[in-house]
Amino acid sequence: MPARTAPPILETVASAIPKAFEQAQNTTANHQKNFIALHKIHVEAAAKTEEVRGGQGTKLVGERAFEDCFVDMINRVLTIKKGTSVADRSVKFVGGYIKYLNAKEKVKNEDNADDEDEDEEPTATRFTYRLLKHLLKGFEAKDKNVRYRVVHFVAEIVLQLGELDEDMYNTLRAALMERVRDKEPVIRVQAVAALAKVCGSEDPEDLDEDEPTAREVLEDILAHDPSADVRRSALLNTAVTAASLPAVLARTRDLDTTVRRLVYGSVLLRDADVPDDAPPGAAHPRALTIAQRELIVRNGLGDREPAVRAAAGKLVGAWVDAVGVGKKGEVLEDLLAFLGTFDLRESAVVEDALLSVFVTRVDVFDALEFDEDYWGGLTPEKAFLIRVFVDHCVSAKETARLEKVLPVVTALAFRIQEAYNTLLDAITAAEESGEDDEASDEREFVLAELLRLALNLDYADEIGRRRLEQFVRHMIAQEALPAGLVARCLDVLRTLSSSERDLIRIVVEVVHELRDANDDDENELMADDPDTTVDGSATAAPRAPRGPKPPGEMTPEERARADAMDVRCLDLCIGMLERVNGTFEENSTLEGILGELIVPAVKRKELVLREKGLVCLGLCCLIARRMALNSFQLFLSQVQAAPEVLKLRVLQVVFDVLMVHEGDFLANASVGVRRVIEFLLQVLGNEESDKVQALICTGFAKLMLSGMISDERVLTSLALIYLSPDTAENQELRQCLSYFFPAIFLPVYDQLSKGYKELEEDQEMVSPAQVCGMFLDWTDPQKAVELHDQTADPMVHMDMAAAILRALFDQDLPKDDKKVLCQALGKLYLPPETDDDDKVRTLKLLVHNLRARRPPRDVAARSALVKFDTALSKRFERQLADFDEEEYRTLESLKSLFEFLDDIVPLDDSDEEEEAPRRRGPGRKRRSESVTTDATSEADERARTPPRGKNGKARSKRRRTSQSDDEDDDDTVGGSPPVSAAPTRSMPRRAA
Repeated sequence: MPARTAPPILETVASAIPKAFEQAQNTTANHQKNFIALHKIHVEAAAKTEEVRGGQGTKLVGERAFEDCFVDMINRVLTIKKGTSVADRSVKFVGGYIKYLNAKEKVKNEDNADDEDEDEEPTATRFTYRLLKHLLKGFEAKDKNVRYRVVHFVAEIVLQLGELDEDMYNTLRAALMERVRDKEPVIRVQAVAALAKVCGSEDPEDLDEDEPTAREVLEDILAHDPSADVRRSALLNTAVTAASLPAVLARTRDLDTTVRRLVYGSVLLRDADVPDDAPPGAAHPRALTIAQRELIVRNGLGDREPAVRAAAGKLVGAWVDAVGVGKKGEVLEDLLAFLGTFDLRESAVVEDALLSVFVTRVDVFDALEFDEDYWGGLTPEKAFLIRVFVDHCVSAKETARLEKVLPVVTALAFRIQEAYNTLLDAITAAEESGEDDEASDEREFVLAELLRLALNLDYADEIGRRRLEQFVRHMIAQEALPAGLVARCLDVLRTLSSSERDLIRIVVEVVHELRDANDDDENELMADDPDTTVDGSATAAPRAPRGPKPPGEMTPEERARADAMDVRCLDLCIGMLERVNGTFEENSTLEGILGELIVPAVKRKELVLREKGLVCLGLCCLIARRMALNSFQLFLSQVQAAPEVLKLRVLQVVFDVLMVHEGDFLANASVGVRRVIEFLLQVLGNEESDKVQALICTGFAKLMLSGMISDERVLTSLALIYLSPDTAENQELRQCLSYFFPAIFLPVYDQLSKGYKELEEDQEMVSPAQVCGMFLDWTDPQKAVELHDQTADPMVHMDMAAAILRALFDQDLPKDDKKVLCQALGKLYLPPETDDDDKVRTLKLLVHNLRARRPPRDVAARSALVKFDTALSKRFERQLADFDEEEYRTLESLKSLFEFLDDIVPLDDSDEEEEAPRRRGPGRKRRSESVTTDATSEADERARTPPRGKNGKARSKRRRTSQSDDEDDDDTVGGSPPVSAAPTRSMPRRAA
């Protein structure tokens, strides 16, 4: 009987599939050709069937052979680690073939819609489900490479799928929910992408009551996953909806630059570039709230990275087109519509957004033109646009465009007068109606923008300058002028005044007029006839004021009005003093308002008057040295019992006075200086207000960065409060101190490490490893900023290395802390060369004796110490060429070091054997008694003595070894896996 031969199609399958994979792994250019060839073979194989059970069933012989061979090719890829290009191309090839196969199946179903048997499962579906079921078996694999590849395959396949049946959906969802918590970041990246695709249309009602939805899981990963790559994957695969938008916007403050850039340049930009006929998405500028738009602009344009700022600027530029009228050439209308999406009166970021449009959209800036009709009926958007446009032209030195846009001084003076009269009418109408009138707020904003625009005018026209000065002076003398316009008016007066003394004279005159009760009728007449304010008349000579009536002679209405006048006068004084740079003695006019207005206000019980009075007094102290010395104790006495609002202002005054009069308060390390520091530290430690804590820390940071104080207690207190879990929510404080810290490490690290181990369940805190990393970054001399011509000390990390090595000799130091400190040694900056041979020898002696006498028990710590020793010897090969410990003992400079080393009792062999795996049977081990540089009592020694067994010997410890082979190769020495570090945050348990 002749030998049985295989059917030709089965032979073709066995040879064609390996050939296709071999070609596909080399380049993606031939993938399409292999898709076509494989599909042809797949169709032929699917047609090969056999009848079973007497014709009652059909066996898919050819299809099964094709699937088996295809699965075999996939299995060959599963063990290959990430980053291998041939394996990555194979994964893409499989995903592409699934897409091609389903597309062909869809076309076939459309052509045979009438003849299709609904009960028959398509070939493409059977093939896809066979691959998914096979790959799901590897989700729990011990090998991380296998887990990565199977999840990668599934992620590629599900991207090409349409609908899934319920069983496959539930199985796939459950498996991916486990993999998004895998301990390997690369696996979580692929699992997140697959989960977002599979559960894109998930219905929460189909889930159990306590079961989290896929969206909630993805948002949690987006916010809390420690890997930037995983957060990036979650960001790109999370559908932006009204529910998920807050989580996406929170990533504008992500630690990773790429994640922040993708928020602007990819996720938010997609909804801004939608076609006109498409419905706007959740991130469309018109769909966003005002607060969300401001958040995007503030965080994006204020980011420290240029790439993020560029992406945010591109997004803001796209918003102009997205909210515009859509007509070609209507640039002005588009910009006004863009400004209409913000609250110009409350927001401080709109100007940044508009300036960004001018820079990134040069076509928009060049197309802007402002004709005479533009000035008629100014709206807040129009006034804001013209003012920012002029400011940008001034900064960019666009002189030609400025000449076309800016009006003459006289014309602008009349426009300011018109805007002021309109404002008074709106205020009067609002008072008569008894309701808050939005029109008055809009008129106030328009007037403020015109006053800011006046700062950029050319005042060569003396007549126009005098008219504008007269009218602005008249404005600040009116009770009806809103308080928000006082500062704008003073800015204009400072520009128009010939000197500071002239500005002070004008303000003092106005203060006297407001406080003089006999001038009421005259002021009202001037308010009724505002045209008299631009007649060019000279300023009247000042006369001695009569002053207000005594409080006992006033009615309640008169007292309330007098208090309101005092508040207005104090506002004028504050604005004036903020714009004065001369000394108090040079401006004797200030003596009058100091005694008549400021000092009485400080003594008042009303909080508003006392606060403004203290601020005025503090500003006077900045320009009057003697007054500062006499009044400083007054400010300190106001800190403890004052309410939060007043305490904030007084502390600002205290720190400003300390910095301005450094020579009188901080130059000498006197008892008074120490008492002031102790007092402020006491307030910081007892204060519960986040704002007050942030203010004190900011003040101390400024004093220390400027070199005015160098108290170690301040530095230690700032580090402790920065890393304390109690200040976790005080972002202002942490933002300030994150830019501050100089070198202080071990004392703070020790306290924070102890605090970390004593955390309660509901508290969170940075881990000791993160604390160590922050201190290393803060003290890196390569990142130091030069201050007052001071250069960074390149040896600071060598000093830190010596301190760390000395601490590692302490046997009482916990094992986890030793591991962290040893690993920190490898991150220290060692200068390429140094002339300080003693520091080099000190480090070498410390490392040499530590390895010989007190080597770390942890394998990873010991490995890090060896690497540091090698790097040290290599970097300073010249200084350590003739290393001889006995010779170094003769050096006087190393005498104290050898006294420290001689007190160290080395560990015996039995202690070192604890590193090895425990042998079978009882082992006899003992621990040498701890001997440190500090004297310890016998009670402490007994407390550190390990527990004894029945035979009186110390019990040995069994090392816990990992059951997975997924540990990184860099962390293992001699085949022993390292002990896993404590997690840095609370996360759901990750599977193997």
